[in-house]
Amino acid sequence: MAGAEPPGDERTITVLRERAFAAMERAYAPYSNFRVGASLLASDGSVTEGCNVENAAFPSGICAERGAVASAVARGNRSFETILIATEAEEPTPPCGMCRQVLEEFSPHLLVVSVTRSGREARWTLDELLPRAFTPLSLDRR
Repeated sequence: MAGAEPPGDERTITVLRERAFAAMERAYAPYSNFRVGASLLASDGSVTEGCNVENAAFPSGICAERGAVASAVARGNRSFETILIATEAEEPTPPCGMCRQVLEEFSPHLLVVSVTRSGREARWTLDELLPRAFTPLSLDRR
């Protein structure tokens, strides 16, 4: 997706939506039956997907958003513009607290878009969802 239009551009959002729903279809959620897909637009224009992967030992699972971040970082991307989250919920679902913290590490002003299968959509910035976040500066002991 090199040469992608600015974050929030509707054509870009459409591509992210398609890729997030495709990732959602691959989710492994036999315990919650709450499938989630995410597509993450990096600053270089590339897109990485993630889906939730549950485990019988519940804390061992991973959310779609963190899966997308891990995959993108493994590919060398550490700066992101937009994340789109797709679910089958009635209302758009924001990232959980743990995912918000992971996203904050790389892109505190990230555009977060959440869509449902029925077409509902919500948009936030990450700093709206996680005000006064714990950041690398929080580790400064001086």
